Amino acid sequence: MLIHRYDSPDRFVTGTVGAPGDRTFFLQAREGARLTSVVLEKEQVAVLAQRLVQLLAGVESGPSFRRRIVLSEALTPGVDIEMADSAPLDQPIEEEFRVGTMTLAWDEESKVVIVEAFAATESEDDEVSEALVVRISSTMAQHFTQRAQVVVGAGRTPCQFCGNPIDPDGHLCPRANGFKRLNRG
Repeated sequence: MLIHRYDSPDRFVTGTVGAPGDRTFFLQAREGARLTSVVLEKEQVAVLAQRLVQLLAGVESGPSFRRRIVLSEALTPGVDIEMADSAPLDQPIEEEFRVGTMTLAWDEESKVVIVEAFAATESEDDEVSEALVVRISSTMAQHFTQRAQVVVGAGRTPCQFCGNPIDPDGHLCPRANGFKRLNRG
């Protein structure tokens, strides 16, 4: 398996390419001149941010906190926090792989968060061919979550009735009995 390992990255961020409604989400790690970009879903970014917040809260609650979290649950809405890193993604953005599964762990000995993103496979029986493994400080993890919450929240405006995103030309709202609702905001 090919592992893109970053033991002390200069930068670990999420960002997007494209217009709202047609965005591609990336995780990006940079250490010196080395750069790795992987593609993931908006929901994966949101859950990663949520789980990082939970992991850091657990670390703060006690010295014996050791746990590995598999990211698979839905997001609860985040809060709007000022970002520590608002710079665009580093160029060139070349997709190494599409993320399937992610895990988080806290390394008690070195006091770092370990983020692992594994390449998607076609079936559960297939072996994972690539992974991104990033070790970040709790401060960098907090900055990541702040940026991730802003990036996830910067998409299309949700419909006030059904919660689905509204395209610039409106959308067919299931709560409007087939009538098209227009975005007037």
